[in-house]
Amino acid sequence: MIGSIRGILIDKSPPWIQVDCGGIGYEIEVPMSTYYHLPELQSDIFLHVHMVVREDAQLLFGFLTKEEKSSFKSLIKINGIGAKVALSILSGVSMDQFSNAIEQQDVSLLVKIPGIGRKTAERLIVELKDKQDLKLQQSSQHSKNLTDIMDALEALGYSKSDIQKVIKNFNEDINVNEGIKQALQWLSS
Repeated sequence: MIGSIRGILIDKSPPWIQVDCGGIGYEIEVPMSTYYHLPELQSDIFLHVHMVVREDAQLLFGFLTKEEKSSFKSLIKINGIGAKVALSILSGVSMDQFSNAIEQQDVSLLVKIPGIGRKTAERLIVELKDKQDLKLQQSSQHSKNLTDIMDALEALGYSKSDIQKVIKNFNEDINVNEGIKQALQWLSS
């Protein structure tokens, strides 16, 4: 399996790009969130890749960050969500918006994403509302800080639902120590 690729970006036409790696051009499908941050043609590029092998095709899906790849993998595990719909989700809304829609059970936002109907939106909410995978696939440092804060609070015996209610109010730049202090104040009041 291919997990990442480094090479030269030789073509890009949404949602496809082509990366030359050792004289072989790999066609890779990327979400628009990755596409908009691609370098100029003929530039070096590194992508985290998820490979899907089917009877009739071998497909590569590329992402600039590990978090995006992880979110993609979490989405395709859901019954009825294939690679195309997962890419559509990653292209259509930010992970913050998506996780908030799941948390608030906002079907109306989810059905605005191409490829997501009412039934699929409801299934996404049911299957993801208690999972933390997608909630923390946001900016890497912010995500790491939130994970550390959540782990500390869980170790102190607080429930995930109580912790989620508290951390959704945190600023983007919160550090771990300050976050734990604030969370403990809010949880004890």
